[in-house]
Amino acid sequence: MAIAVAAKIKAKAGSEAQVEAAFREMITKVRANEPGTLSYILHRSVQDPTVFYFYETYADQASFDAHGKTAHMKEMGGRIGPHLDGRPEVLVLNELDRK
Repeated sequence: MAIAVAAKIKAKAGSEAQVEAAFREMITKVRANEPGTLSYILHRSVQDPTVFYFYETYADQASFDAHGKTAHMKEMGGRIGPHLDGRPEVLVLNELDRK
């Protein structure tokens, strides 16, 4: 079954544009290079524009593991690190059933 990830990332006030730009670049690289990534969707909070959410799904554990080891993941981490307000909150979920 698929692996899902829900991640909450908070940018420092004033750094929202830099974080969003890095995320958009990451999305392009994931879609172009990771066939096992089924969805990689970025959201921004309406209540707090410094808060971003990713919803991601992977075909299997191997696809999820491969995503975490990509050069573009490492690069994005370096780009956004100085602009974050705290550590990202990440939930990794095993899909149990699907309609």
